[in-house]
This record gives sequence, structure tokens and C-alpha cells, in this order.
Amino acid sequence: MPHQQGIKTIAQNRKAFHDYFVEEKIECGIALFGTEVKSIRQGRINLKESWAQIRKGEIWVEGMHISPYEQGNIFNKDPMRPRKLLLHRSEIRKLEGQVMRQGYTLIPLEMYLLNGRVKLLLGLCKGKQLHDKRDSMAKKDSEREIQRAMRQRQK
Repeated sequence: MPHQQGIKTIAQNRKAFHDYFVEEKIECGIALFGTEVKSIRQGRINLKESWAQIRKGEIWVEGMHISPYEQGNIFNKDPMRPRKLLLHRSEIRKLEGQVMRQGYTLIPLEMYLLNGRVKLLLGLCKGKQLHDKRDSMAKKDSEREIQRAMRQRQK
């Protein structure tokens, strides 16, 4: 069976955009087992409480939940196990230098299939304060009101 061409979004971490300012986005591969890939293709993944950290020159995703594949029996792995991200060593070093700055963290933003391969969009993020969250919500509301008024005017 040939792989599908293009991008198919599987899961998004919308909470990350609410809680963090996304400074930079990095596409990376992820080391998975076969039953995990099958479960991901079914959309049984949760990125909401996940984060990434750098340990011994490697990036690992923690807190990402991939539900066990129903037909996987003994080959299923722990749904919450840490998973290794696949990046070039120079990219990891660059990210490590940026994460060392105070307040920055690595957050998975989106998981998708790119030409049949599972990819993860990793964001270099800085935490928002409560007043920042209020400002962004007010900005969204005003943009929504403007769009609504424009649609009403066009009718």
C-alpha cells in the first residue's frame, strides 16, 4: 500500500498557544514502535500535558500519551513512556543554548503525517503571565468582532 502524499494533521496542542509565547518552531522526527504508529494513525494521541527536555545531548518528549493499539497485544508499549526526538546534533546544541535562557521550554505543538512519516512540530516557548493571557484573549475577541462586522457589511 503506497504512502499518502502531503501533510495530514493528527493532533494539535492548542493549550500551548494559550499558555506560552511560541518563539520558534522546529520540525523533528520521533522514534516510535509499530503499534504506536498504528495508534497514532487512528488519532489516539494526546499532546496536552507534554513537554520536551534535553538529556545527554538527546531530546526526549515526556508526558505525551499514545493509547495502546487495540490489536497490539504483547507488542504494546507503556502509553506514557518518554520518546526520543530525531534531530541533528547541531540543532540540538542550538536548542540547548536557547533553553538555558531563563523561562524558555520545549513544547510539542502538533503531530502530523508528512508523506507517510510521523513528524512532531516542537516549539521553543516562553511562559505567559496572567495579564498576557488576558491581552491575547481580548485581541482575539476584537478580531472576531471585526470579522463579524465585515461579514455583516458585505451582505
